[in-house]
Amino acid sequence: MTDIAGMSKVLSNIRLSRDFFIMRVAAPNSARMGQFHMLRSWGAYPLLSRPLSVHDADPETLTFLFRTVGQGTKLLSELGAGDGISVGRSLGNAFPAVEGKIAMVGGGVGIAPLYLASKSIKNPGSPTRVDMYLGFSDEALLTDEYAKVSDTVVTDVGGFITDRVAPENYDCVLSCGPEAMMRALYGKCKRTGTKLYVSMEKRMACGFGACLACSCKTTGGRKKVCVDGPVFPAEEVFE
Repeated sequence: MTDIAGMSKVLSNIRLSRDFFIMRVAAPNSARMGQFHMLRSWGAYPLLSRPLSVHDADPETLTFLFRTVGQGTKLLSELGAGDGISVGRSLGNAFPAVEGKIAMVGGGVGIAPLYLASKSIKNPGSPTRVDMYLGFSDEALLTDEYAKVSDTVVTDVGGFITDRVAPENYDCVLSCGPEAMMRALYGKCKRTGTKLYVSMEKRMACGFGACLACSCKTTGGRKKVCVDGPVFPAEEVFE
């Protein structure tokens, strides 16, 4: 394994399906729901680190749910317990600390940050309710785990999870996944006046705003997903 400055240690890396993995890393952190880390376990190539949303966290460990889509994530998938990995610091903003009746809608690997979001919002004794809506293209994953941190879990395989969501029944909706899915969800939320926050998925180069690789158009001009996001009020990016 390549020696990288600031390297942490992989505690476990479990294959969940053909291309989904869940990896736990020993890394002191203060990660909040919706933030991400730039991961790297190699030297000069691939050139760029890979941005992964925080799936779960405690003060001493980070967990990442990811899908293999290219050379970088393939290298991450090949790591085993004891291997070194650079995770850097927690980056980006976080989902807001909403209350009331909340829907969380995730598609594909976009389900990743919703686990920590629900854990963070549903504090013991809190009246807040979280209903989880998870969409998959091939097979449902981790539904039992998501059920432990939410009130209900609704899944859809091969269809459109947004068809299962009735925004008028909620005080707020949090979402992460394909942009087309979140745009469709915003259309429904706009008609019912329900507030929607979305976590945008963009290719990133640096992760801390030094480049423009992850810029996106908003109602306030172009913004960088890595520092101004990845979480935005939906009306800022979809109007």
